Amino acid sequence: MSRARDREDLTRVGPGTVMGEFMRQYWIPAALSSELAVDGDPMRLLLLGEKLIAFRDTAGLVGVLDQRCPHRCASLFLGRNEEHGLRCIYHGWKFDVGGRCVDMPSVPAEQDFKAKVKAKAYRTAERNGLIWVYMGARQEAPPLPAIEVTLLPAENMTQQFVQRRCNWLQALEGEIDTAHFGFLHMGSVGVEDLDPEDELRYTVMNRAPEYHVADAPWGTTYAAYRPADAGKTYWRVANFMFPFWTQTPAGSFPTHVGARAWIPMDDEHTMFVHLHWKRAAPSLPVVRRDGTVPLHLTRTLDYLPNDTGWYGRWRLSANEDNDWMIDRASQRAGKSFSGIGNIHLQDQAVTESMGPIVDHDLEHLGPSDRMITHTRRRLLQAVRAWRDGGGAPPCVDDPALYLKARGGYFFSEDGVGWREAYARQVEAAARPAPTPQAAE
Repeated sequence: MSRARDREDLTRVGPGTVMGEFMRQYWIPAALSSELAVDGDPMRLLLLGEKLIAFRDTAGLVGVLDQRCPHRCASLFLGRNEEHGLRCIYHGWKFDVGGRCVDMPSVPAEQDFKAKVKAKAYRTAERNGLIWVYMGARQEAPPLPAIEVTLLPAENMTQQFVQRRCNWLQALEGEIDTAHFGFLHMGSVGVEDLDPEDELRYTVMNRAPEYHVADAPWGTTYAAYRPADAGKTYWRVANFMFPFWTQTPAGSFPTHVGARAWIPMDDEHTMFVHLHWKRAAPSLPVVRRDGTVPLHLTRTLDYLPNDTGWYGRWRLSANEDNDWMIDRASQRAGKSFSGIGNIHLQDQAVTESMGPIVDHDLEHLGPSDRMITHTRRRLLQAVRAWRDGGGAPPCVDDPALYLKARGGYFFSEDGVGWREAYARQVEAAARPAPTPQAAE
C-alpha cells in the first residue's frame, strides 16, 4: 500500500471514503444541547463532509436532516420550524425529526403522496448537555459510548467547542504528542520557576522522556516516563480512543476525568470538543520567581460571534488571518516560548500552520513520534479490516471498553512495569457517579 493511499484513507472523511464510512459507525457528538431551542431557528451543521440541518421540534426532540428538501432541493435551512416539524418555504412541504413528510399542502388532497416521501435524516440522542448523531446505516443504532466524562451531568462538566481549520488527524495528533509539552507550552519555564511540589517540574527537568506505546482495546496508549525523586518514576499517560477521541495527561491521574473529540466537519475543518470533570483537583499554579504567570496561563479563548454559515460556529478570534495574535516581544523577552497566549491556541496555531491537510511525505518522524506512527497504523488496520471483513469496528458494540481508559500523570516506585503502574492507578482512581440513564 502506497503512502499516498495511506494518507487518503486516513484523512478523507466524506461519503464513500473508507475513514468517513468507518466513522459513521460511531455516535458523533455534534452540538451542545443549548444550541437548539424548541421551535427555534434551524442550524447549519457540517459533519463528515455532509451539509445537514439541525432543529429542535415542539416536543423538544432533535432532528438532523439533509439540507436539501426532497421535493426540489431547496435548502431546509430557510424552513419554518413550527408545530412538530420543519416546513420548507418553497412549497410548504413539512418534515418531522425522522425525516417523514407529514404535510404536502401544495398537492391536491386526492393526489397527496406524502407517505412515500422522506427527507434523509439521521438518528439523534441527547445525554448530559450534548447532542449526538448516528450517521451509519444500521437498522438499530449501537449504544452511546461509555466514555467516562460523557456519563456525568453537564453541570459537573466543562463543555467547550472550538473550530479548527485543518484536517481532523493532524489536530488529533497534536494531542497524543507529549514531547511538545516541554517546548511549545513550557519552553520558557525553568525548574526554578516552579513550586517544588508541582509535578510539572519533571517535564521541565527532562524535556526528552522515554516512551512505551501499545495497542489497547479502545485504540492506542502511551506512557512517557522520567526519573523522579529517589526511588520514584514520573509517568504521563494518554490515550487515543476510536474513532476520534483522545485523553491527555493534563491532570493528576486519580481525579483527571476528561476526554476530547476531534470531529471532522469536512476534510479541512475540525470541531474540537473538550469535556472535563469540573470537580477534579486543580493543578498548582505556575508562578515565576518575579511573581509573574506565563502568558499562556493568563489568557482565555476569545471567540468570534457565531453566524449562520457552514463554518460559522465556535471560531476563535485569534487565527491564521492575524497570525494567531503572536506576541513577538514576549517571545523575544522569554516571557513566552511561543509568543502565543493560551495552551489550546498554541496547539491550534501549530496544527493549522501545517496547512489544511499535512503532506506526510515531508515529515521526518523520530522516536518521540512513536505514538503518532503507532496510532496511524492502528487506524489503518482497523478501517481496512472493517472495510474488507465487515463486522463492528472496535468499541461500537462494546462501549464499556472506554471505561478502562484514563489519562493523567502519576508516580510509581522504580521497577514497577508501566502496565502494572497504570492498572494500579485505574483501580484507585476516583469514579464520579454517572448520570441516570439518559433518553436516547
